[in-house]
Amino acid sequence: MITDFILVMGGYLFGSVSTAILICKLMGLPDPRTEGSRNPGATNVLRIGGKKAAFLTLVGDMLKGLLPVLLARALGADPAIQAATALAAFLGHLYPVFFGLQGGKGVATALGVVFGLHWQVGLTVSALWLVMALLFRYSSLAALTAMLLAPGIFWWLRPEPAFIAVMAAITVILFWRHRENMANLLNGTEKKIRLRSDREPGS
Repeated sequence: MITDFILVMGGYLFGSVSTAILICKLMGLPDPRTEGSRNPGATNVLRIGGKKAAFLTLVGDMLKGLLPVLLARALGADPAIQAATALAAFLGHLYPVFFGLQGGKGVATALGVVFGLHWQVGLTVSALWLVMALLFRYSSLAALTAMLLAPGIFWWLRPEPAFIAVMAAITVILFWRHRENMANLLNGTEKKIRLRSDREPGS
């Protein structure tokens, strides 16, 4: 019981470390909570700091979801505790105790959680995101579509009730956190992913 509590609380605390804020501070960039979309996540860091800062943020946010789950598994935690640890890490990213409960929207951390629970599901969800992003070039649409299908993919590849339940909960929370993006998608004001070919010649 004590080990289970430490795993879940440790997952939340680890998730509470804001990669975006730390990366921006280390690289001399503006606080992502005050620039761009004011969201401390990889997409906003890309806008204000470029690809390198965004990549480091993305990797860090994914590791926040991945490592606590892998640790729980390594320590022999049952699926319910693995799932609880995963949810705690995800909530830590959204509501970080170290940063006034002002966190990101959770897509990268959710993806890390998926990989931690089952790597094949992680690869499938990542492939769905990539296909949607290339087809429509909306990061939010790609993420929401992939995560909407994630519980079903768990049911197909790893039908563990605790994993399906926690993924369904994460999906609902992700949709709530992206409600502004969904409104922007509906009214045509959501920003697209910019590719190199979109730029003016010589820029």
